[in-house]
Parts: sequence; structure tokens; C-alpha cells
Amino acid sequence: MENTELKVAEFDKITEKPAREKSGWAMLFVVILCFAVSIGLIATGCVLVEEEPAFGAFIALGLLCFIASTILIGGFKLLQPNEAYVLTLFGKYRGTIKRDGFYWVNPFCAAVNPARGMVGGVGISRKLSLKAMTLNNDKQKVNDEEGNPIEISVVVIWRITNTARAVFNVDNYMAYLSTQCDAAIRQVARQYPYDVSSNGDEKSLRGSAQEIAAVLREELQQRTVMAGIEVLEARISHLAYAPEIAAAMLQRQQASAIIAARQKIVEGAVSMVQMALDKLSAEQIVELDDERKAQMVSNLLVVLCGNRDAQPVVGTGSIY
Repeated sequence: MENTELKVAEFDKITEKPAREKSGWAMLFVVILCFAVSIGLIATGCVLVEEEPAFGAFIALGLLCFIASTILIGGFKLLQPNEAYVLTLFGKYRGTIKRDGFYWVNPFCAAVNPARGMVGGVGISRKLSLKAMTLNNDKQKVNDEEGNPIEISVVVIWRITNTARAVFNVDNYMAYLSTQCDAAIRQVARQYPYDVSSNGDEKSLRGSAQEIAAVLREELQQRTVMAGIEVLEARISHLAYAPEIAAAMLQRQQASAIIAARQKIVEGAVSMVQMALDKLSAEQIVELDDERKAQMVSNLLVVLCGNRDAQPVVGTGSIY
């Protein structure tokens, strides 16, 4: 446990800090001015170098100014709302730009995004998105608390809150989140049964959606805090028995439903028989001995509890 805490503390040493940026518009004016000066120097040198060779220095100075202006162009950065640049200079973290706008930074600073090109194909920007994003993890087969194999998948809504941790603490924050999501699903699924038990007083994956979502979110948040990720919501999007036991579990559910229905039918039939006997006795319609009462109860229960409509048989003789 102590070794684990020490490792987490090592990752916590990387903290996000703002980068030193300048106004992009002011630097754009400087770059345009440098280009104009370089063109003027080169043109002046080309005109006067024939009369005086010393003016060739103007051409060299103009070329240097032109090269410097070209290098300065690489420092312009444009950010939309909820986007960020994580900048490094020769391998050292220099800071993060999170405010939207037009900026200029050291042109030798490199923007780092380890997830670049990993999602959505080629052409993913080096900017980090700070928007709320959705991860729809693939279905996976796990065992619930009772050991039954089930198929489960989750939808996770998340966002980056610490860009430095997301870039430098893990190799690829999106792949890391997906892997931790799989691990969290297995951890949570084996703590609860698929369905409620007969007494119905415990939580289940199918019947306690809100509670399971809260537990899953908390479990996933603990695993991703070192990557600077905040889990906004985590919910089960697919839940089913594995194909090899799905038919058997369906039969069990049907049997449970039939038993519950039969129990309700029997309770109703007994109350109706009791009501019929009390009504006959109260209004003194007919006096029945115990044997005839038992026969009447049997006939009524058969009629009320049967799966099919009863076929009455009318007796024409005396009941005695």
C-alpha cells in the first residue's frame, strides 16, 4: 500500500501551469514589418551592389531578416473555446494555453497531444479538447456476484481537467480511460447479481440502475484521477445474459413469473370460495354438511384456478 501511495505521489508532482504567451495580433504586425524590412533591404542591396560591393551586406541582412520572420510565423496559435495547447520546449514542459484567442509563443515550443491520430482517423489536431466527451466501450463478458456470465457495456461521459497530467502521466489518456473502464466494469459487476433475489432486498445490476451508475462512476474516477480526467457520468448501456445461459435464464424467469401468477390466483380463489360459503350461510339459502362443503370448495377451486374454461355438468337428481 505504501509503495502504491508513493507511486501516486510521484505522478502528482506534475502540475498544470499557464504558458507565457503574447498577443498574436501584435506579433503579426511585427512579423509583417520584418518581412517588409527584409524585402526593402534585399531590394536596396540588389540596386546598389553594382555601384558599391559593400552594399552586398544589405542583401545578407535582408535574407537573415526574412529567415527570422519565417521562423516567427511558427509561433502563432489559434484556440477555440474549450481547447488547450500543452507546450514543451526541447522536452521540458513550458505551460498550457487554455484561453480562447489568437496568441504567439516561442516558435521552438512544440504542442503535445498523445492521443493525436488515435481517434477519428488521420488529421487529429495537436490541441487538447476540454469539452465533455463520450466513451462507448465495447461489450465484454464478465461474471456477476453469483458467477453467471453476462454481457455488459457502459457509456462514460468525461472531460480533461488537468492537461499536464493527461499528457505526461499516461501514455495515451484515451486508451488509458478505455482500459480502466473495462477494469471498473469487472470490479463492479462481480459485486452485484444480475437480478434481484427472491426476497428483493438487495441491489442488482438490472434493478438498481441509479445506484450502480453512482458506484461505477466513483470506481472509475478513482482510477483516472492520476490522468487528470473527471468522470461526469457512467451508465450501463447494455446488459444481458451471455448466449450460453440466456435460454436457461429465460426459462427461470418465466417459471418465476408463472409461480407468482399462480400464487395470486390461488389467493383470489380462496377468498372467493370463503365469500361464497359465508354468503350461503348468512342468507340461509342452503344448509351444507362438511362433506358437501368440501365438494363445493373443490369444484370452485378447480373452476377458478384452472388454465381452461370449465365444462359444467348439471346434475338432475338430489344432491343427497
